[in-house]
Amino acid sequence: MSELTLTVMRLGFLAVLWLFVIVAVQVIRSDLFGTRVTQRGSRREAGRQQQAAAARQAPPPQRQQAAGGRRGRNAPTKLVVTEGTLTGTTVALQGQTITLGRAHDSTIVLDDDYASSRHARIYPDRDGQWIVEDLGSTNGTYLDRSRLTTPTPIALGAPIRIGKTVIELRK
Repeated sequence: MSELTLTVMRLGFLAVLWLFVIVAVQVIRSDLFGTRVTQRGSRREAGRQQQAAAARQAPPPQRQQAAGGRRGRNAPTKLVVTEGTLTGTTVALQGQTITLGRAHDSTIVLDDDYASSRHARIYPDRDGQWIVEDLGSTNGTYLDRSRLTTPTPIALGAPIRIGKTVIELRK
């Protein structure tokens, strides 16, 4: 075997070895830090645009009947984000299910590292009482500082915490 062939084989082996090291580092990096996320503003804007589109397409509000036949005076009419990146965001409660999470098709798209793709949902029961349910999230959903394990009724003004985001039902 000539000296030139041996040198080319050594350089080829070295190149393949370095390629393996680079790929291994990238795999470890993606496992530790996750996949690359789009710009922070673009995700937030996409979520707000989806909320606006959903509000335009939503049917007119349905009257929910309280147990006595009349709508309760203290019945919540909106969901308000009080802490987190979406502070001030309001969603009208019109009898539909509200999903919360990082997924782009959620009603409220959370830009929060502690939120799961499909983190929680808020929905009305047959009596018009609003219920919050954790959808098997990793970091949990908290209602008044207690972690949810089952679907739980929400009191007016009770804080619902998902990561760094806090949401409340208001009149």
